[in-house]
Amino acid sequence: MYQDDLKYTKTHEWVNVNKNNIARIGVTEHAQDSFGKVLFVELPEPDGEHEQFDSIAVIEAENMLSELYAPLSGRIITINEELEEDPTIINHDPYGDGWILEIEMTHEDELDELLDYSEYQEFLQNGGADD
Repeated sequence: MYQDDLKYTKTHEWVNVNKNNIARIGVTEHAQDSFGKVLFVELPEPDGEHEQFDSIAVIEAENMLSELYAPLSGRIITINEELEEDPTIINHDPYGDGWILEIEMTHEDELDELLDYSEYQEFLQNGGADD
């Protein structure tokens, strides 16, 4: 089940922003379903600055190798180090313990470029691929 309090990208990342402009980022249930079993996550270094839609991590899984893109511009402040020990957390809990990293946002207006829950559902119903 997708969470309706999050923002989404067309590359199947989710974003949850707290009051301090810290955005927690992960991959959607749809993405992890297509991956198969996640085997490895190449996490970025904390403190790295990234622009919106930059490639920031790599997920290696049974069915594919997939890049994770920054839904928002900002500085990476935290990575989920538990994924280094057990990357399958993404398969079991993509919206909870399977989060990937946190970014301190630099451009709050970029949230307007992301999809809300209903827009993401419509995107999935139309094939879930960006034209």
